[in-house]
Amino acid sequence: MASLFGGSSATKQAQPSQEVRKEQIMEQVKQELQLASAQELINKMNEKCFEKCVPKPGALLTRAEESCVTMCMERYMEAFNVVSKSYVTRLTKERGQLGSAGGGMLGGEAPSAL
Repeated sequence: MASLFGGSSATKQAQPSQEVRKEQIMEQVKQELQLASAQELINKMNEKCFEKCVPKPGALLTRAEESCVTMCMERYMEAFNVVSKSYVTRLTKERGQLGSAGGGMLGGEAPSAL
């Protein structure tokens, strides 16, 4: 009867292990960081493009202002994608060199800006 009242291994198996829970929390934090980064990108893009394209804000945007904002945002996203791909490529390359060389960059040190 001990199995009905909490002494069994089935109860232990029903609860996620610490390692699984840790991975779940890490994944949640990664997702929250990605969301925060996306929100920051959108806010920065809106701010920069609005400043550039709408010199005198009014009740409505003119066609020229709408066109300018659209093109600005497209260019901003293109530039962001190019920089992101280059950054990921560089990180991958540096990590590969670290793995084969057995050292180099310190673990907490970020690579220099592109």
